[in-house]
Amino acid sequence: MLSDDAFLTVIDALQAAQIPYMVVGSLSVNLYAPPRSTQDADILVHVDPGALQALRPKLEPSLRWEPQLSFETVTSSTRQVLELPRTGYKVELFFLTSDPHDQERFARRVRVPVLGRDMYLPTPEDVLVTKLRWSHLGRRAKDVDDARNLLAVQGDRLDWDYIHRWCDTHGTRALLDDIRRSIPVV
Repeated sequence: MLSDDAFLTVIDALQAAQIPYMVVGSLSVNLYAPPRSTQDADILVHVDPGALQALRPKLEPSLRWEPQLSFETVTSSTRQVLELPRTGYKVELFFLTSDPHDQERFARRVRVPVLGRDMYLPTPEDVLVTKLRWSHLGRRAKDVDDARNLLAVQGDRLDWDYIHRWCDTHGTRALLDDIRRSIPVV
């Protein structure tokens, strides 16, 4: 099994079980900006952790389940990690939090075709707001790069009132403005 196959197997299982989800992280950035390689797939799920266990028989032995849920410090969320044996490729299932932006971005998710499937992803505005927030909280350079690349491609097509509202709420407006100034005008 290849990484795309592992990712699609999880998406198919979530859809078959009617578990609400949204593809996040670098895979969502790749939809709106120049793609970059990644060693994982991040999926936000809206389900009780116990209910997710019902998928386990459908996904094993192709994917190895971490024995315990873990806490991810940058996103402040709980996750279930699945790993494709012998590759290091991971599918991380993050549980939807009560955070107001997490709730709103999940409610705004859009269905788009990816890898031959229709699947749910965040809007480009929500990808940007999230990347700025993660960069601010975790000091991750890749999040700033992702935000810059998304801005360079999406530019004027973005809902700036929405972005400004959340950046003001999260304290990332100065970072957003700095990144915007760093993008050459063509």
